[in-house]
Amino acid sequence: MPNLSILIIGAGGLGAPSAWTLARAGARITILDPDPVELSNLARQVIYRSEDIGAPKVLAGARRLRELFPRAAIDAHAIAFDASNGPALAAAHGFIIDATDDPAVKFLINDIACAADRPFVYGGVLGMTGQAMTIVPGRSACLRCLFEAPPDQGEIASCREAGIIGPVAGAIAELQAAEAMAYLHGAVPRLAGRILTYDATSAARFRITAVAARQGCGCGAARRATLVAAETAHQ
Repeated sequence: MPNLSILIIGAGGLGAPSAWTLARAGARITILDPDPVELSNLARQVIYRSEDIGAPKVLAGARRLRELFPRAAIDAHAIAFDASNGPALAAAHGFIIDATDDPAVKFLINDIACAADRPFVYGGVLGMTGQAMTIVPGRSACLRCLFEAPPDQGEIASCREAGIIGPVAGAIAELQAAEAMAYLHGAVPRLAGRILTYDATSAARFRITAVAARQGCGCGAARRATLVAAETAHQ
């Protein structure tokens, strides 16, 4: 029987609307985030209220979602996703949503998900732009095929200073939730091996670009692409 549970890593600008969308659909979700609710969260993270300030995000968010969507099965843990708990968490879920704002954690999710053969959807937002891409291990390019390595600390600091726009994060989160539901219902996610870029400042707001498995990357898709190329060369 397929594992239909979804792990959402992060309960902020991406994780909160992703959780809302999936809970509304009656999905079975687990949400991870070690941080408390802060006043600055309330403007764009709509599952939190003023009385939640200081409480763990995941507990406040899970309580709110259970009130609104009693059909959903929601598990919440006020912990960070890391190298010690990541493999077990990945193995226990059928799909993973990357809703973090830490590039190092995004690459950790990529590496653990690929090792555990678990699909996940990457998401990122900076100012008025956002991106999403689904990785299906062994079938599509992974995050390291696209970026190879996390940015340095200077770049990370600059990105965090730029902030994010709530509606942009909401749009990317909806796409992430849709990718998760598509996969768990047996469909091929539309963003598998393709990165979608959303630019809220442009008339042509959505752009989708194919991402090929990078030769030398250790992911299953890259190894398969190398084998296919070698077989073709010998024919």
